Amino acid sequence: MESTQPLSGDPIEARCTKCRKNTDHIIITMAEEEPLKVQCNTCSRQHKYRPPTAARKPAVRRAANPQVAERKEWEVLRPGMNGDKATDYSMTEAYKVKALINHPVFGLGLVQRVVGPQKVEVLFEDGKKTMRCK
Repeated sequence: MESTQPLSGDPIEARCTKCRKNTDHIIITMAEEEPLKVQCNTCSRQHKYRPPTAARKPAVRRAANPQVAERKEWEVLRPGMNGDKATDYSMTEAYKVKALINHPVFGLGLVQRVVGPQKVEVLFEDGKKTMRCK
């Protein structure tokens, strides 16, 4: 089987510098075995030959829904929580990490971390919430 060398006037796929994508081109000049100059069939611009680029892989996404991960975390931690030992939530109270609180709307929650001087992040069954505290 013979490998055919591209010649001037042959079609070739290349990266167009004006279109900024892989398009069909016509070879204008050759340098030994490679095209030297090509003309884009889309925009008619003549430029140095640039081989076509590979298609980019789509960006890897993290968990589609962070609430799913929070829900799983809740299900793992829930059996170890004793609702009788939970303190009623109040914005005027100070809370420590791993403290159980009972919120009138969100229900039983576990303090995950202290976010700022007057805020804590609490994991409830519905997900994580940032709550105000002393």
